[in-house]
Amino acid sequence: MFSTSMSWHDLGFVLQGAGVTLAVTFWAILLGTVLGMLFGLIRAVSPWWIAAPLGVVLDVPRSVPLLIQLVIINSFKSIIGVNASPFVVSCVVLGIYASAYCSEIVRGGILAVPTTTRRAARSLGMTYWQDLKEIVFPMALRVMLPSWIGLTLGVMKDTALVLWIGIIELLRASQIIVTRIQEPLFVLTVAGLIYFAMSFPIARLGAWLEKRWQEND
Repeated sequence: MFSTSMSWHDLGFVLQGAGVTLAVTFWAILLGTVLGMLFGLIRAVSPWWIAAPLGVVLDVPRSVPLLIQLVIINSFKSIIGVNASPFVVSCVVLGIYASAYCSEIVRGGILAVPTTTRRAARSLGMTYWQDLKEIVFPMALRVMLPSWIGLTLGVMKDTALVLWIGIIELLRASQIIVTRIQEPLFVLTVAGLIYFAMSFPIARLGAWLEKRWQEND
């Protein structure tokens, strides 16, 4: 018969870690989405001499492993005298990391709108910004949503790396319990189920929104 040394108190500790994971994910995605929309719009509608340098800057967080970014920024804040907690550092680093990918999602969504559609809108008397607001953004949003959902789920899993700068999130909390009760298979299975429980509603929400938009076409 199956038995485990994992207590309800241990489960509560793991769930507290899951709460930290959700909090980091929320703030990182919020920051990443806001910056990503801004950067993506600039790259999509600006001349090359603005878009190209911005693209090079955004290549940095996409190219450097996230763990290296977390460790360097967390160490560098002490050098420059910034009194920021590891939680804040995690949210900022993950937010910038997400913004680099989100900017490409936004840029791709905007560029996916046919130029003929935009010309038709302008021929009807719409201004450039009215065209973006009323025509381009609603159409681009449908293109961007699946990739944005994937980015959100990816960032949620990437929060596991913040344990390296001292944050007790879901994975770190699970490791602490494993060290104490020596049941890695069971504890990590529980952690995996919790990750799934947090991710599944986000994925289903994205699928529901896509279905609603298709029904309204």
